[in-house]
Amino acid sequence: MTQHIIQPEGWADAKGYANGISAVGRSLYVGGQIGWNAQQQFESDDFIQQMEQALRNILTIVETAGGQADNIVRLTWYIIDKKEYLSRQKEVGAAYRRVLGRHFPAMAMVVVAGLIEDRALLEIEAIAVLPS
Repeated sequence: MTQHIIQPEGWADAKGYANGISAVGRSLYVGGQIGWNAQQQFESDDFIQQMEQALRNILTIVETAGGQADNIVRLTWYIIDKKEYLSRQKEVGAAYRRVLGRHFPAMAMVVVAGLIEDRALLEIEAIAVLPS
């Protein structure tokens, strides 16, 4: 898989994400993952623990398809509590790096009124480009 970060000239550096990524390879679309385990059971009602589990779920799917964290080119986050997310930025960053390291794909974050699973505090979907 070949990928290049796209950073328009004169733009301020993106912090914690990429403005764009160009990639060549096999596309993998990962459905929205929430903070439950492989048996679809929540082990925590804490935002950071659910976030870390959702990212681990994504990474497991990517690895099962033959990829690794740096093959992820896009993440879309759906969160229900903007204030909690913003107030816990240091913890968010630390949990993110524990799972995905210092790989920062293109990202978007959307605040939503709720998610289908009542205990879910966030949902994250991903796109990865794997080696051909």
